[in-house]
Amino acid sequence: MGQAIADFGMIEDGDRIMVCLSGGKDSYTMLDLLLDLQPRAPVSFDLLAVNLDQKQPGFPSDVLPDYLSRRGVPFRIIERDTYSIVKRLVPEGKTYCSVCSRLRRGILYNLAVEEGCNKIALGHHADDIITTFLLNLFFVGSLKAMPPILRSNDGRNTVIRPLAYCRESEIAAFAESERFPIIPCDLCGSQPNLKRARIKRLIANLEKEIPNVRSSMLTALGNAKPSHLLDHRLFDFKNLKAGTGDVELELDLAVGHTHENLQPALVSIS
Repeated sequence: MGQAIADFGMIEDGDRIMVCLSGGKDSYTMLDLLLDLQPRAPVSFDLLAVNLDQKQPGFPSDVLPDYLSRRGVPFRIIERDTYSIVKRLVPEGKTYCSVCSRLRRGILYNLAVEEGCNKIALGHHADDIITTFLLNLFFVGSLKAMPPILRSNDGRNTVIRPLAYCRESEIAAFAESERFPIIPCDLCGSQPNLKRARIKRLIANLEKEIPNVRSSMLTALGNAKPSHLLDHRLFDFKNLKAGTGDVELELDLAVGHTHENLQPALVSIS
């Protein structure tokens, strides 16, 4: 996590960071690591843990306040009945995530301004990022993933994803070892037809043949070659100069002569 924060300049001196805590393994891990980093970091920053109680039936509203109080973490619990809104707006059989996330986002962004937080930390990890990349590739037609740091269009908020280099399997193992009081999301977690779940199964199947496939995809997202894509807005194809590419190598790759010797330099996310 520290490497990701350094690589993308996520945290600066004087930041007040709103840590979005859902009660899942990812957000618990993010908060725990940020608390561990806080006294040792070369910059000074404050943390405010925030949970949005969406009024899902059976949600254990005492779990997070009890945990955060024991840890001595400043926090706020916001109660908004977005559950009823989502259930009313989304037809039966359709996925809830899009509507639910938009509602959550608006509430949390406004709260960050109210609390004077200039950064909003989300618990998305490396597997979320590569899954989003494939979702956009297959279903949207865009080479886009989750950016590790993003400034909102209105300039009010900056979103950071400190777990961008962390594997979900390692987060799960860490959460289990720390015995975090996990709260499952029964709203979307019970929907087996999510496209995201399909993509995760695809990656898991690919990993059986290609052990480093997750690291390779994450590396690719930080190793873009605009001259070898089709976006003429990113590269001036009409005014090519010498040194654009190795034609012989490209021809070898095209006909498969070198496929046995491909050895990508993989980013370490372990």
